[in-house]
Amino acid sequence: MAYFVTGATGFIGSHFIKKLFDRKGKIYVLVRSGSKKKLNALLEKIDAPKNRVVAVTGDLSKKNLGVSKKFRDEMSGKINHFFHLAAIYDMKASIAEQEVANVEGTRQAIGLAETLKSKCFHHVSSIAAAGLYNGVFREDMFDEATGLEHPYFKTKHESEGVVRRECKVPFQIYRPGMVLGHSETGEIDKIDGPYYFFKLIQKMRRMMPRWMPTLGLEGGRLNMVPVDYVVNAMDHIAHVKGLHGKCFHLTDPKPRKIGEVLNIFSRAAHAPEMTMRIDARIFNFIPKAVKSGLMMLSPVKRIKNQVMKDLGIPDGVLNFVNYPTRFDSRDTLKALKGSGIELPDLRDYAWRLWDFWERNLDPELFIDKSLKGRVEGKLVVVTGASSGIGQATAIMLARAKAHVILVARGEEKLLETAKVIKKEGGKSSHYTADLSSMESCDALIENVLKDLGPIDILVNNAGRSIRRSIALSYDRFHDFERTMQLNYFGCLRLIMGFLPGMTDRRYGQVINISSIGVLTNAPRFSAYVSSKAALDAFSRCAAAEFNDSKIAFTTINMPLVRTPMIAPTKMYDNVPTISPEEAADMVKDAIIRRPQRIATRLGIFAQVTHALAPKSMEVIMNTAFNMFPDSAASQGKKSTGRTTSPEQVAFASLMRGVHW
Repeated sequence: MAYFVTGATGFIGSHFIKKLFDRKGKIYVLVRSGSKKKLNALLEKIDAPKNRVVAVTGDLSKKNLGVSKKFRDEMSGKINHFFHLAAIYDMKASIAEQEVANVEGTRQAIGLAETLKSKCFHHVSSIAAAGLYNGVFREDMFDEATGLEHPYFKTKHESEGVVRRECKVPFQIYRPGMVLGHSETGEIDKIDGPYYFFKLIQKMRRMMPRWMPTLGLEGGRLNMVPVDYVVNAMDHIAHVKGLHGKCFHLTDPKPRKIGEVLNIFSRAAHAPEMTMRIDARIFNFIPKAVKSGLMMLSPVKRIKNQVMKDLGIPDGVLNFVNYPTRFDSRDTLKALKGSGIELPDLRDYAWRLWDFWERNLDPELFIDKSLKGRVEGKLVVVTGASSGIGQATAIMLARAKAHVILVARGEEKLLETAKVIKKEGGKSSHYTADLSSMESCDALIENVLKDLGPIDILVNNAGRSIRRSIALSYDRFHDFERTMQLNYFGCLRLIMGFLPGMTDRRYGQVINISSIGVLTNAPRFSAYVSSKAALDAFSRCAAAEFNDSKIAFTTINMPLVRTPMIAPTKMYDNVPTISPEEAADMVKDAIIRRPQRIATRLGIFAQVTHALAPKSMEVIMNTAFNMFPDSAASQGKKSTGRTTSPEQVAFASLMRGVHW
């Protein structure tokens, strides 16, 4: 028994030749001269038996696959099974590439199989050969295929047609469904099919708790099968006598709809599931001319492209959301009867696929996520750098080889930060400034630009917080004025001063340290929250204006941090807070990912709840308002030394990070 296999280094091929090790005989595999190292690495990986696999140099685009005459003469009449798996299984590939590999490659494979006088030619086609046929496509159907405009569908149909029309040796055709990873190991070769939506699932998991109900899209049925089922079924059917001339659908007899598939993977990823799904077919009622016209609008095109880019979904994939074809597989099931080969349930192995993707193929794994990669050699201004979040952030950035520009009011403490940085081999410059004074802000900007030039990143961290109820603030309007002066106008002045330099170089980032209070509407912090909310609103407007200038505006809705700013409120000694170093990590994330907003799950949940049920959120916050009284200092009284009650601690722990 001897086998000849094309596409042995591909995903299906690599698993298939491993399956052939269970059978006797040599396995001859076609390999391009430049891919021999890849083949050797594969054979070592799958622990191939010595002398069982023989590499045959060739090329799909050449006559007889470019195989030497010597090999053809020596092996004539000795090949029992010729398996043609080589093809481009990529919906993003060009029509020219697919014509050469899928159609011409198949023609040359047939020519070689005939020259070698092979006993049977096994062609691995695809359900794509049916195009977008509306209905059930049987195994004995071929010419009935419709909707073959897409290059992948077109070339897979044409290549199968070449076999049916031109092959002079007995042949069998296999049409696998969408081939997933291995059901037992989870191994995946590339991001394709449902994996395109894994990044969306991952983002949903990061933003919301698992139990959060979400709205999703429902579409057609995805016919998916794991690679091990395809290989096992193909191997078995190929060795059953009396099946020449037939076509076999290696498919799922009961395929699931897109929404159900995404929920299965969401469950595997511990992400929120789509509890309500809108059928995508409702969009079919919109005339094509109207849809085409909308997609021609520049804002719509840019939004679509940005969203698709962020999610890693190629253009055109969404065109197949309403996939209309179902596949009959009765001949396949009949041939497999008694073999013990059964299609595994996706629910049983989806977690393995997700785990393999997240550990090995997540695009984020291949991005330089190090802070050093983002800030090395760059000028970064950090305000409020003498203590707390600012100090921790400045030291972190200096360790990542940034040139940190330290800003604060007091020079003594600022020098302490600079001393730490210098001791660790970092680089910094320091400037004193009162950011509540516009004149001081202007002087700071002028001095930095004169001494160091345009900056790359501005971290607006310096701020003032006041915890006092509105009822106790009637005669303290100056609290609102001075809070706004520093938290909003001071930050705004720096942004306006450093932004022109970023614009000229078409690169930069402004990071504003805001508060979770903006999302939760924390009582007793009306002065503080409103000043931060103003800065948040400015950032959103600015982000829209500078979107195409490669300048990012990031707002960090920081939870309660244990800094000198909260020290006067003794109640905070007994409630959950994060450390300045943990807060600095959020700044690190902002610099690496450059998102528009970073917030905790609780902050996002509070914002969503406020949008959907504002009165309910109002009741919750009023309960907290009555539970946590004004401090003695804010009432103009001496501290009573009263400890925090168990009820207050429990509530603060439940609403971790919120200012009370």
